[in-house]
Amino acid sequence: MSTDISLSPPPRRPLFGLVDVNNFYVSCERAFNPRLANVPVVVLSNNDGCAVARSNEVKALGIKMGAPWFQMKTLARQHGIVALSSNYALYGDMSNRVMSILRGFSPDIEVYSIDESFLRVETVAHLHGGAGAMGHAMRQRIRQWTSLPVCAGFGGSKTLAKFANHLAKKNPLFDGVCDLAALSAAERQHWMEKYAVSEVWGVGHRLAARLQSIGIRSVFDLASAHHPLIRRSFGVLLERTVAELQCTPCLDLEDLADPKQQIMVSRSFGSMVQDVAQLGEAVAWHIDRAAEKLRAQRSVAAAVYVFLQTNRFRPADPQHNPGMLVPLSDPSDDTRVLTQTALHGLRQIHRCDCWYKKCGVMLLELTLKRQRQETLFDEPVARAPSSQLMTAVDAINRVWGRGTLRTGAAGMSSRSEMHAQHRSPRYTTRWDELPVAR
Repeated sequence: MSTDISLSPPPRRPLFGLVDVNNFYVSCERAFNPRLANVPVVVLSNNDGCAVARSNEVKALGIKMGAPWFQMKTLARQHGIVALSSNYALYGDMSNRVMSILRGFSPDIEVYSIDESFLRVETVAHLHGGAGAMGHAMRQRIRQWTSLPVCAGFGGSKTLAKFANHLAKKNPLFDGVCDLAALSAAERQHWMEKYAVSEVWGVGHRLAARLQSIGIRSVFDLASAHHPLIRRSFGVLLERTVAELQCTPCLDLEDLADPKQQIMVSRSFGSMVQDVAQLGEAVAWHIDRAAEKLRAQRSVAAAVYVFLQTNRFRPADPQHNPGMLVPLSDPSDDTRVLTQTALHGLRQIHRCDCWYKKCGVMLLELTLKRQRQETLFDEPVARAPSSQLMTAVDAINRVWGRGTLRTGAAGMSSRSEMHAQHRSPRYTTRWDELPVAR
């Protein structure tokens, strides 16, 4: 009688983590301005329009996300709310720093948004004494190296990790880290029964209302739901969510996002613009950014859509919201070609008697560059200088900052910049705005 003995360790059950920064935009501002600690802070959208981030102190005052700034000004004076313009250069750089730190804990990472990432940790958690200890180590290192506060949640699926992160953030009992896999079945049931089904990742208010109508009110109710009923009534996506809540992973990390089918860049002006030359500079700026994104995903565009918008809140002014699709004879990722095409469309739709509030461009009919359809008169050798030039432009702008090298059509400066009267310095990306110790 022989016995086979396997020397390989048993496979580990999948374990996912979700780490996100608390009140990310506000926390970035506080990292470089400690005087903002414990002060109610709101970060405003483009042109200082509405609230896109709120400190806990502002949330406690009942100010909702998206609340217009002009409606908050009286309340702001009463409670000393500090309003800051969005500082995207700072936020993007701080996000990169956090993601870099997380890659030091696990190589398997999916950057889900500017302030949160999923990780696979089952192969590395034991190196830190378990997922919970690993989460605390992450929090400590990110806090020490960036001054940003984070919370971490762990579970047997991405959906469970997302729910665990919510528990870590909302309940002081967890001290910023929740490992659902380490809890007993009774403990997991307790926390799932405590929260409404709307707290499940991917369950919006409308879907939650439909679920509540058939008696599924809590997270635990959904986790206990009958699979065939869910699939028949709500579809396969929600059935997958149920499986994820039951610790059966259906969603793995997405290392590379699928190429976008269209790329749009638009922005409102800080002040109304009428002159076609100024509009052309703004359109060229947008094309620069869109083309950069296009090349980053190794695609080419076969058409450019350019549009203008007047201010609908000024009905006494002439209203004109035109757009024009301009096809390219040959799909391209060359900023110069795309700019020339967009400016041709702009000249066709512009009206001299109108004041415009916003303009934008959209690159359409995108295909991967390697799958580009050749034509009878194609000369690949002739395209090589264009490709080399665009590669050089992107490399220079990565090192010296976006817009360092751009087309002449974008101008040396632009009067169409956003209102950002309350923007803090771009501490980490501009030499002339470095913090100064006094």
